Amino acid sequence: MESESRPTPDGRAEREPGVADLAAAYAAKAGLHRHDDGRIDVLRSAGGIRGVLESVLPGLVFLVAFTVLRDLVLSAVLAVAVAAVFVVVRLVGRTTPTQAFAGVAGIAVSAALALFTGKAQDFYITGFLTNAAYIVALSLSVAVRWPLMGVLFGFLRNEGLHWRQDRQRARQYRLGTWIMVAVLALRLVVEVPLYLAGDAGVVALGAMRLILGIPLYALGIWLAWLVSRPLPGTERTDDARA
Repeated sequence: MESESRPTPDGRAEREPGVADLAAAYAAKAGLHRHDDGRIDVLRSAGGIRGVLESVLPGLVFLVAFTVLRDLVLSAVLAVAVAAVFVVVRLVGRTTPTQAFAGVAGIAVSAALALFTGKAQDFYITGFLTNAAYIVALSLSVAVRWPLMGVLFGFLRNEGLHWRQDRQRARQYRLGTWIMVAVLALRLVVEVPLYLAGDAGVVALGAMRLILGIPLYALGIWLAWLVSRPLPGTERTDDARA
């Protein structure tokens, strides 16, 4: 398929060979979904009930086990075991195990760090690094005028990349992207001081990781979707452009 030529504000044709396809593929892999009535499906976008459990339970098991038993090795092993169970369940059910594999790998790395240093709070270091990486990526996407929430939401709304030619839509998607940056930054602002508090902050850190995890992410996605809604009567669909 030949690349599509799109008019730019100054009348010149802008050719984007492969960019639209790459963006569409990225949007599809991001796992975001919307309802038929146009509302974003927050629960499904978070991975559904199973995805939420896969994200929450290993960390919850580690927190509860360490709080009750104060045994770092056993707590780490139990967390990895719970994550591994989800992989087995997906394999037995013949469903895509990618998310579960990623989860068990992340938990295994977190557990290995905590066991290597002998500090329970180091179980949460990988989360800090992941949040920081996303903050950088999202901020850079705005700086280069490709706000990632526009890439993701644009395909959910059948806008493709045409929103980039509309200053208002581009501005809305930049705002939506900054909302997600703020969500990730809030996690670090709250959690890093608890990490630095050492053993005294481990329980609070684990609790905040759960509270500021899926619930805050879902809230951020919902707010980003709301602020980037097209004005009434201006939403464009692929059929309308055909």
